[in-house]
Amino acid sequence: MAPPLTPTRILAALEAEGLTVVEVGQWRTHTRTAESRPWGEVHGVMLHHTVTQGTAATVRICRDGYAGLPGPLCHGVIDKAGRVHMVGSGRTNHAGGGDPRVLAQVRAESYGVRPSASTRTNANGVDGNRHFYGFECENLGDGRDPWPEAQVEAMVRASTAICRAHTTSETAWGAKSVVGHLEWQKGKVDPRPAPGGSDVAMPELRARVAERLEHPAGWNPGGSGPAGGAYVVKRGDGLYRIATAHGLTLAQLIDLNPQLIHPGDELRISEHGGTR
Repeated sequence: MAPPLTPTRILAALEAEGLTVVEVGQWRTHTRTAESRPWGEVHGVMLHHTVTQGTAATVRICRDGYAGLPGPLCHGVIDKAGRVHMVGSGRTNHAGGGDPRVLAQVRAESYGVRPSASTRTNANGVDGNRHFYGFECENLGDGRDPWPEAQVEAMVRASTAICRAHTTSETAWGAKSVVGHLEWQKGKVDPRPAPGGSDVAMPELRARVAERLEHPAGWNPGGSGPAGGAYVVKRGDGLYRIATAHGLTLAQLIDLNPQLIHPGDELRISEHGGTR
């Protein structure tokens, strides 16, 4: 349970996790939030497939919506190359109605391999648009369209980024805060794996999120990334954004890294991290 992250905080968290983020139009103010249809408290992250093909068309639909369902239809669109296109903020039309038992289990992270099977549909379920961040992932959803590893890794990193951003000294979001639409609403199948693969099966995705949460933001398996407690500066980064993404004040980040900072530099983000 937590108040929602601001758009600036979401962007910082995604970039700190090593994701390439594309900001689409005025996404920070593109929302379905209204007094009668609120946004928050938030309890988790929900993953979907889009049933579309082609990144440009997919992003456009998820931003603008369609007849009978106005956009934004999610917060971010994850394309086949693993880029995250931010299209909306606040309340978005992605989750619909779902099972209150599942919501309670996600909120408490109190389930086993999967939450209880949902018995609710959009017509009789609890409002998920209020309580979940949503990422739509470009895929036809026919069980044949493959999931490139770059895309799956981005799904893991985006989910991890939101969980990490909601982890404080008082509360923590773990991997069980991440669910698929198929686990939330009866009759849904997304995200649907390709034949013979467990590439986007939710238990495996959650296992990858859990592993990533054990390491600093931006961790790369095999040691190809920065040392623990360090962050590699990307073009366009701001010090305030880097600091808040890693739970530091701006003054603390500057104390750890007093030198002039350029893209490609490796910053210390803890007393025990690497140096530039």
